[in-house]
Amino acid sequence: MTQTSTPPLRLLPAYLGVASLDEALCHPRIARILWLEILVNDAIEWSNLSHPVVQEAYQTACRWHTTYRTLIAGCVSRAPLPADHGPIDERLYRQFAEALEFVHAHA
Repeated sequence: MTQTSTPPLRLLPAYLGVASLDEALCHPRIARILWLEILVNDAIEWSNLSHPVVQEAYQTACRWHTTYRTLIAGCVSRAPLPADHGPIDERLYRQFAEALEFVHAHA
C-alpha cells in the first residue's frame, strides 16, 4: 500500500478522530467543524476543492477571518482568507476561541 503525501490537518484528527480530509468528509459532524480547520490551516488549497461542504465551510471561515482577523493572526500563522463581510453566527464564538487556543497550544 502506498501513501501519498497530503497536507497535515490541524484540528480534525483531534476533533473527529480522522486521519485525512477524505475520511473527514464522510464524518457526520464535518459540516459543523470544517470551517474551523479552514480557518487555522492554510496548507490545503481550500478554494480549489469543489465539494459542497468545503465550499460552505470556506465561506464561513472567510467571514470569521474578516471579523476576527487580528485575533486569528495573534494565535495562528496563516495566509489571509478573502474578505467576506457577510454575517457570522456569534453563538459559535466559544467553539472558535477553543479551536484557536487548541491550535496555538499545539503549534
